[in-house]
Order: sequence, then structure tokens, then C-alpha cells
Amino acid sequence: MEGEKRENQNQAAEEEDQIVNPWEVAAKDGGKIDYDKLIDKFGCQRLDQTLIDRVHRLTGRPPHVFLRRGVFFAHRDFNEILDAYEKGKKFYLYTGRGPSSEALHIGHLVPFMFTKYLQDVFRVPLVIQLTDDEKCMWKNLTVEESQRLARENAKDIIACGFDITRTFIFSDFDYVGGAFYKNMVKVAKCVTLNKVQGIFGFSGEDHIGKISFPPVQAVPSFPSSFPHLFSGKDDLRCLIPCAIDQDPYFRMTRDAAPRIGYHKPSLIESTFFPALQGETGKMSASDPNSAIYVTDSAKVIKSKINKYAFSGGQDSVEKHRQLGANLEVDISVKYLNFFLEDDAELEHIKTEYAAGRMLTGEVKGRLGSVLSEIVERHRAARASVTDEVVDAFMAVRPLPNMFD
Repeated sequence: MEGEKRENQNQAAEEEDQIVNPWEVAAKDGGKIDYDKLIDKFGCQRLDQTLIDRVHRLTGRPPHVFLRRGVFFAHRDFNEILDAYEKGKKFYLYTGRGPSSEALHIGHLVPFMFTKYLQDVFRVPLVIQLTDDEKCMWKNLTVEESQRLARENAKDIIACGFDITRTFIFSDFDYVGGAFYKNMVKVAKCVTLNKVQGIFGFSGEDHIGKISFPPVQAVPSFPSSFPHLFSGKDDLRCLIPCAIDQDPYFRMTRDAAPRIGYHKPSLIESTFFPALQGETGKMSASDPNSAIYVTDSAKVIKSKINKYAFSGGQDSVEKHRQLGANLEVDISVKYLNFFLEDDAELEHIKTEYAAGRMLTGEVKGRLGSVLSEIVERHRAARASVTDEVVDAFMAVRPLPNMFD
């Protein structure tokens, strides 16, 4: 089974060093996540410059900033997606969101911004899963509250600019059944209790809802789960953009896929968006001061950055001018690496800041401007997303321009 040997090797030691799963991301003693170690443990591959150049050549569009700067850094069989595309065979995209909070933070936007880019440059359909059932079970939310949050989060997702003629958004509570449920049962029969415990770390204290959930997130990888979209297209391949903490779900899926007659889904995986306080894991919606929210005002954004963004600068101007900043730990630089589009400006900031010619306050000020602009643009787009627009994206319907 794919990845099974890797999961068992030195498992205890790995868990002590860092914990990375769909529900928890943490490094030992407040350290940084070791992505090389994750690649080795999970058995995925580095996304190298050859693949990035190939995307550029096949699409005729510049690679997204998240590709150029290594935000999306790992993959599983992305080369096979590009092979098929080069031969004239299309694919579809699948990503999702677990709706556990009223508003998204900017880290939540990263996979959706990148997925929109992929949809635009490859001109392919997209399914977006809202796992309201998962959050009901993991966060102890009521069914009704989970469903409400799913619709609120859908508005933020739609505000990212997805093409309604190529996009189907669904919530598990509303959509699971029929062909989708048949595929869930097929996957469930392929996964033993020992296997699911080994992949996800479930214990005897976890309720059976958690153990039964992984097939729900697995089967959007299979085109037959969406007969209203892909009837007769069971050979269609699937590409999943996601953060690397979601990899365990799709290792399980890829093990099951050939056993039930489907292609293994391909993945393209991102690093985590760090908290303001430092790069010890990922930004948390449960700590409002660790995150910049899409509902934050420009004033609040500036205040959070100035007060909480961990600085790699020195503790005095004189010392900073002499020694410069440590860019490896500076959160403002890391955020600019995500969101400052201009490569030349980013390199200028890094050079000047590392040399001590630019001060922390100047870097934080530039970050405040960049994030305020993104949040304001998002807020304006979301204001136009009515309940009727949400209903239109979530309607079970054919997508007229799927592959045009």
C-alpha cells in the first residue's frame, strides 16, 4: 500500500519532532515545521523548477507567485496531469473548506487564490467541498450551526472570483447520497481499522463518526461522484490543490483508487501560512491575534502587524544598522513572500532589510498596505455575494462551459 511503509518507519520519533495532520500542526518545543521531513514521511515529491517551467509553457501564462516562491512546494503525480493535458486530455480540480468559523483569515484564502489561478489558466471545472459534517463532529458544533457557517464561508470562497460556469460548490449535509455515497462505501471497504488508525491517529476514545469520515473527503476525487457533471467521464483525472496537512486523506484515497477502478488523484501541496507570532505551525482561527481576518479593518490590520508580527530585526536601531535583520524568522517578510506580487520589490526589501538599511517599521508598514489592499478588495467582492448567488453556485446542475 502506498506510503504504508513510510508511515510505520520511526513513527514514534517523528511524532515527537512534529505533528502534522488535518486537525493539528505543531513542531516540538515551538520549532519550525520541517518540510523536507514531511516530504520524506508522507512520500510525496518536491515541486521542482522543471514542472513550474512546464506549467508556463503549457498555459502560456506566467506561473503564479505561489509557484514561483515555493508556497506550493510538493506534489503527487502533478507531472501526470501535465502529461495528460499536453495530449489534449482535460482534468478537473477539487478543493475544499472545513467551515468552523464565521470569517476566514488570509491563510484560508491561499488555496482558493491558487485554485482560481489553476481554473483560469487550464480552463477546467472545479468542485469545492464544504465539510460541514466534519466540523460538526470535530468542533462539537450543532448540525444547524455547521450548515450556517458553510454558507457564510461559501460567500468568502465565491468572492475569490471563481467562474460560476465551471464551479460547483457543495456541502456534505446537502449533497452526500446517490453515486457519491456508493463511492464512499467502495472506499470504506478498502480501508481497515488498523489502516485508518495508522494514517490519522484515531484512538479508542474517538467516536465512530470520526473514523467513518475519511471516505467523505476521499470520493470527490472520483468523477462518478458527480453524475450531473461528469456522466460517462469516469476516466477524467483529478488535481487537488491543498495544504500538506490534508495529505493523509489522499494517501488513503490513492491506495483505494486503483482497487475500485479509478485514477489516483494528483495533488499539489502548500506550506502553512504562519501565525503572526512566529513560524511554529499555521495561523489559527481560534486565536484572533494570531491571524489577519478578511473582516479586519485597515486600522486593525496595521495594529496587529505592529503589535504581534514577530520581527527578525535587532533590538536597537544602532544594532540593526550594524547586523541587519534575520529574514529566516521575520514574519513580515514571510507574509510579503506570499502576497507582494512584485518580485523586484520583494528582493529589494529583503536585501535592504538584511543589510540593516531598512528598519522593521518600514517593512511592517509595507506589509500593512499590501494586506489592507487584499482585504479591502475581498470585502468589496464579498458584499456582492448574495444568498441567491450562493444558491446558484450550489445548485446541482450541468456546467455549460466546463471545458471551453
